[in-house]
Amino acid sequence: MASFFIAAFLLLVLVLLLLLRPFIFSGSAEGTSRRQMNAAIYREELEKLAAEHSAGTINTQEYEMSHAEMRQRLFQDTNEEDDKAVMGSTRKVMTGLCILIVLISSGLYFYLGDVVRVAQKNEQKPMNQAAVEQMVSDFALKMEKDPNNLKGWAMLGRSYRILGRNAEAANAFKRAGSFLNDDPELLAEYADTLVAVANGNFAGKPLQLIHQALKLDPNNLLALWLSGTASFTSGNYQAAVQTWQKLSQQLPPGSEEARAIAGSIAEARSKGGLDGSATASAPIASDKGVSGSVELSSELKSKIKPGDVVMVIARQPGERMPVAVLKVPVTNFPMSFVLTDALAMNPNNPISKLSEVAIEVRISKTGMAKAEAGDLLSAVQTVKVGSSQVKFLVDQVRQ
Repeated sequence: MASFFIAAFLLLVLVLLLLLRPFIFSGSAEGTSRRQMNAAIYREELEKLAAEHSAGTINTQEYEMSHAEMRQRLFQDTNEEDDKAVMGSTRKVMTGLCILIVLISSGLYFYLGDVVRVAQKNEQKPMNQAAVEQMVSDFALKMEKDPNNLKGWAMLGRSYRILGRNAEAANAFKRAGSFLNDDPELLAEYADTLVAVANGNFAGKPLQLIHQALKLDPNNLLALWLSGTASFTSGNYQAAVQTWQKLSQQLPPGSEEARAIAGSIAEARSKGGLDGSATASAPIASDKGVSGSVELSSELKSKIKPGDVVMVIARQPGERMPVAVLKVPVTNFPMSFVLTDALAMNPNNPISKLSEVAIEVRISKTGMAKAEAGDLLSAVQTVKVGSSQVKFLVDQVRQ
């Protein structure tokens, strides 16, 4: 704070010196007084009058009268107190004015508190989790004193949800009441909170809120995800695929979210035994792809654990970026698979536009895109797009 104030003070002094320099640093030469100036003027006028009399322009009587009048006016004008001393005090006045301006501006600056605010801002510590929790708690106390502020309760519900305090979030959303009725995003967040509190159970109020949100906005991302998840949980895999396909069409191609949805769609297809024709109401670019089965070597069956993920990955020959990926939890072997445009990583480069693809099967412990040590692998096969009954044997361990 001290360095800031010193810089501001010096800048102010510099500006004042530049503006008032002619007054403060005026020349040291002796100034001319008003009496001297008046005497010089009348002397010149008398000389002109004498010249006119000598030239005969005016007669003697006129000359005497004009001469007497000028002498009287000269006496009156030069009899006043000389003001040279007053004019000589300019430097003192300007210097005093500079000091006064500096003092007043500094006083106002401190009074308004700007310097104090700068110092306080510099002393503030970064916001941490404890500080956020305290802010939300203070907000909750404020809402208890203003229970009719429905918008405030909705904001508090969102705050609790972000902090993971779902029970308190659900209560705050409930107290927001009718404020939620016209906001599909808030309705979906309320439903998601209730599902979390109920350990994944969508029955009752959560489903009502999801349907209400989709009625207001059929393309709401969170509501679509929850609706598909509700269908998947209840065993209605076809409805889950249809809903999630609608959601996937709104996500950026190749994004992490798009890949996650593609994996969920593939899992629903696998569990429901669905193919492209089973979800015709949710059309895709093409049903042309590759299908077949995956078998696991008997020597590696002991290495399979619950939670492992089977990944069937198709690439354009010679390329590293997949064109389609199927991700499903480990089930019984042999297992069937179908790769179509619904699993495309990039809608602009679907599998149906290729003549052939290189496919490999990987069983991953983490489900991550990058292969890791301990993953189980099959040999890579290059097959024509449109092929069916392609067989893969997982018989290798990545070192």
